[in-house]
Amino acid sequence: METAKKIRITDLNVARAKAEHYCAYQERSQQEVRDKLYDWRLWPDGVEQIISYLIEENFLNEERFAKAYVQGKFNQKQWGRIKIKMGLKLKRVSPALIKKALLIIDVDDYLNTLTRLIEKKAATIAEKDSFKRRYKLQQYAMSRGYEADLISDVLKANDL
Repeated sequence: METAKKIRITDLNVARAKAEHYCAYQERSQQEVRDKLYDWRLWPDGVEQIISYLIEENFLNEERFAKAYVQGKFNQKQWGRIKIKMGLKLKRVSPALIKKALLIIDVDDYLNTLTRLIEKKAATIAEKDSFKRRYKLQQYAMSRGYEADLISDVLKANDL
């Protein structure tokens, strides 16, 4: 069985063109691009040179990435702020940018999404004991990255 051969790029212009294409395809964090460049086995000076170029040419914008990430994870996957924040930390986005990006989530949309999520899950739980049922709903919502106090408020408000 053959192992996949890693690409090795020695020409800086080829690497720059591939990196442009990589960034143009979808928003990327600096760390994702840096990791990709190292996967191509570029030397550290070349990596930083290409990162600088991509930032200057606006192919790479950490704030734009953070906002797109927040928007996507909230709208598509219905993740809560905690899980989104952890995802951005894993991408090595700065805490100030994370805070700024999280502000784009509308508070009413956030609560409506949490309520819908809990109601949908409640319909699938056959538990008779109200304490166990409530605990399961709370754990589910927390695993999706929502804050415990908001979950508790939603559970009380909807008598679940």
